[in-house]
Amino acid sequence: MGQDAMVTAADIARLAGVGRAAVSNWRRRHDDFPEPVGGTATSPVFSLAQVQQWLRRQGKLRRPVDDEHLWQELRRIAERTGLAEASVFAGAFLTYLHRDPEDWRRLAASTDRELAARLPRRIKAVVRELPGGTGLGTAPGAALPADCIPLVRRLAALAERRGPVEVFEFLRERYLSRHRRRVYEAPPQVVTLVSELADSRVHTVLDPACGSGAFLLGMLERPDPPRRLLGQEADEAVARLTAVRLALRTPGARIRLGDGLRADRFPDAAADLVVTCPPFNDRNWGHEELATDPRWRYGPPPRSCSELAWAQHALARCRPGGLVVLLMLPAAALRRAGRRIRAELLRRGALRAIIALPPQAVPGMACHVWVLRRPRPGDRPPGQVLMVDVSGIGDDFAAPAAKLWHRFAAAPEADLAEPGLGGAVRIIDLLGEEVDLTPAHHIPPPPAAPAIEQVAELRAELGGRLGELAALLPEVEAGGEGFPAPMISLAELARLGLLRILGALPPSGAPPAGRAEEDAPPHPDPPVLTAEDVAAGTGPSGKADGLPPGTRIAIRPGDVLVPTLLHPPIARVAGERGAVLGRHLALLRPDPARLDPHFLAGMIRGSRGHRHRAALSATLRLDVRRIEIPLLTVEEQRRYGEAFRRLEEFTAALNQAGDRYAELAALIADGLADATLRPRDDTPPVPEERP
Repeated sequence: MGQDAMVTAADIARLAGVGRAAVSNWRRRHDDFPEPVGGTATSPVFSLAQVQQWLRRQGKLRRPVDDEHLWQELRRIAERTGLAEASVFAGAFLTYLHRDPEDWRRLAASTDRELAARLPRRIKAVVRELPGGTGLGTAPGAALPADCIPLVRRLAALAERRGPVEVFEFLRERYLSRHRRRVYEAPPQVVTLVSELADSRVHTVLDPACGSGAFLLGMLERPDPPRRLLGQEADEAVARLTAVRLALRTPGARIRLGDGLRADRFPDAAADLVVTCPPFNDRNWGHEELATDPRWRYGPPPRSCSELAWAQHALARCRPGGLVVLLMLPAAALRRAGRRIRAELLRRGALRAIIALPPQAVPGMACHVWVLRRPRPGDRPPGQVLMVDVSGIGDDFAAPAAKLWHRFAAAPEADLAEPGLGGAVRIIDLLGEEVDLTPAHHIPPPPAAPAIEQVAELRAELGGRLGELAALLPEVEAGGEGFPAPMISLAELARLGLLRILGALPPSGAPPAGRAEEDAPPHPDPPVLTAEDVAAGTGPSGKADGLPPGTRIAIRPGDVLVPTLLHPPIARVAGERGAVLGRHLALLRPDPARLDPHFLAGMIRGSRGHRHRAALSATLRLDVRRIEIPLLTVEEQRRYGEAFRRLEEFTAALNQAGDRYAELAALIADGLADATLRPRDDTPPVPEERP
């Protein structure tokens, strides 16, 4: 089957480690690139064997093709059974192989017909815990379809070389690449934080909305991993794949299918730790049908507060004294509709800590971590709760947050304050009208140096910076009435091969310049440089979600970036790789041997660039192709380019100094207002302005 496997352009790009745009360019530029063997004009498919040979000849093969053969074999089976069913079967077989390799060695010596008849019973005997069975919908006593046997033998051969876990993770990632929106993947640092917050001895862990199972897997990394891992997931395909993922690592995992609130599969869990990321902003969580549910010990959750329903569900499935760790939206800490439940959680000692995470911890959203403990009968309600804010810390936020939690847990009534990080807050101080539990509102700021020391330090810094600013300005002398060289448009320079123009379309709607494979981004989710980033002179701030992979252009050092909708014209020279070009940006890629990039950028920023705009609706768009620059020698260009570079550096330093002077002025004003500073008696008067 391997020689007959079919691959798409996206599959080829994955094998070569490039973007899909590179594959399109290879097809146009290389006459010997394999012809399509099927598909459509817009979505062709190719022979994997032919593609493999071509990539190897070109030195472009970056990934092993065994993976691709396996995936294509699985996809062929999936045409009859569905991709999720086929993936679950592959995972169940790999789990059987992992748990009883000797039995497989004996069975593998059978004929294909014997193997097809015996294997389903062997898998089911060894792998009993998967929800929905072991895949392919085989009825009790039924044999595997004959065309599944090559897949089984290929799985076994690849698992022998690379291990069953790695092979299944490859298949799972390929499945998720086609169904990415169906599953939530908890970020690694958040998983680490949860693991470090947990008590020292944890035997049973429950995740009632487990998704990909990341929190449960994270607990297996502990020195003393739990014996039982319980998970529930509403999406059937995700639940079954997560069950396989855990079964390959431990026999003590049980994943069940169903909605954790409406159809709880673990009513008697009594877990030591309940951890989850509940569905956010879910108004269809069962508000009416669960109105009188006995789990609502702290009050019936309003329709808009599904997170508080999950919090109470987690407490109900936790043993007395056990811990609950939830990933929550910040709104859950201050939403008016949930204030009564928050107050009850505090009064009765269930809510023990709230940790505000850095903005980058969970891509696309700000999040808090709530730590709750189910009170034991007869426990005296505590008087304090822990508030932690690690939003200003980088990626290594787990350790300081967990350290503060364990200090608090060891002495919950003691004074605890880490200014700027967190501390114990009296519960009675939180029980106001709003019950606002946002950590930043209750954490003392870090101690600042005395105001006079800060003023003196800033004055000294800025005094030295003024001298540096003057040195940045280039020396100039009187010139003539114009350049002796002829003016030439960027479009003509592109035609002559001195530069390439990528990205923005001209107002006329002419097609963009050609793309080469080196323009494709090096990885699938690169940061995006926006027009606003170029205007501000900052790094990339955008995300590639809205840019189809085939349209992404990788930025290289020496490229000149020009926003097409900003006025006056701005042009900057790129300094490093890693980002891709955002919307409303033109990218000029000069040949550095013939066209200096700093000269090019400086000339575009000059007044000549103002003229080349065309009206588009209510906006003006810069047509970079019509901009004209003088065609000087390379030596002259570099002289001008160095002057332009120094001017840009001077402007950036001047703006930075202006910001610091504004900071100094605000610092002095605040000090005078709160009496930490006072005017000196020897301050000279400001000279009066003369008319």
